[in-house]
Amino acid sequence: MPKEIFDFYDRTSLKSYNLDKTMQYQLNILGSLDVFTRKHSENVASLVCRICERLHCDKSFTEYCTICAYLHDIGKQFIPASILQKTSSLTPEEFDIMKAHTTIGYKICMQDEKLRPYSAGPLYHHEALNGSGYPNGLTKKDIPYEAQIIKVADEYDAIVSKRQYKSHVGISDTLKILVAESRPEIDSKETVKIPSLGKNNPLIVKVLIKVIIDDIEYEISCIMDYLKDLKKEIKRLEQINKYSKKMHTAKDEKTKNYYLEGMKVLFIGRENFDNFEDILTSYKNILSEKEEHIQTLFNEIKVLKKIKV
Repeated sequence: MPKEIFDFYDRTSLKSYNLDKTMQYQLNILGSLDVFTRKHSENVASLVCRICERLHCDKSFTEYCTICAYLHDIGKQFIPASILQKTSSLTPEEFDIMKAHTTIGYKICMQDEKLRPYSAGPLYHHEALNGSGYPNGLTKKDIPYEAQIIKVADEYDAIVSKRQYKSHVGISDTLKILVAESRPEIDSKETVKIPSLGKNNPLIVKVLIKVIIDDIEYEISCIMDYLKDLKKEIKRLEQINKYSKKMHTAKDEKTKNYYLEGMKVLFIGRENFDNFEDILTSYKNILSEKEEHIQTLFNEIKVLKKIKV
């Protein structure tokens, strides 16, 4: 059976295995404690890298931002597993402990000369433009641009990903949340220092939408390539099925053997006379499912293109 291959992370120019060993060590510790957080860090880094490229940032700043994104959650290695992996909502007390991962990550960076230049990632990625974020309640003018980018990517991946304590949220619904948070908040219960601003930078949210559309188009392209190969396999199996029917209706042994040998030539791998029909049926079902999925993705793109930031 042909393999369906696509990996959004593969589109990131700076992979985690290309990082300095000190950085890899921190990510490996994080991964040993919580696999999701390690994967989340890679997802955020991938998004940040492509947002920077879409913003036409220079190569050095893009690389710097991407490394900051890889390291943004390293402080979570010192958050108790009972909180980090809790399957229900955090209590206010537990959330206060969770929020400490920003300052813990900052301290980890400041204690190592190779990590020190990237301390803005851990420290500022939960700050909001309107001053409602943490740990310091900074406002737009005091929040580094790299942190503004990481915040948007971090929040997107956190919402859209399925976790033990939350179900999956659709892509368009997630982006609509980020758009809403880029607008001034009315009747907010949070402490807002600048009511005229939202939490997120609207330009970065707008660019993220373009990045996500790029990803969906990439997924569609990969699936379509996969379906080309799958259709070839279906055509081959249909030929086997045709030979099988002709073999069973043949009136002489010579004709039967002709179609029998033809079937043998067309078999691949573990296919045989007993299972090829089941394989053909399963391939056709996969084809139908994938074609339906492609249509869903096209519809998703239409929705995303209508979102106004």
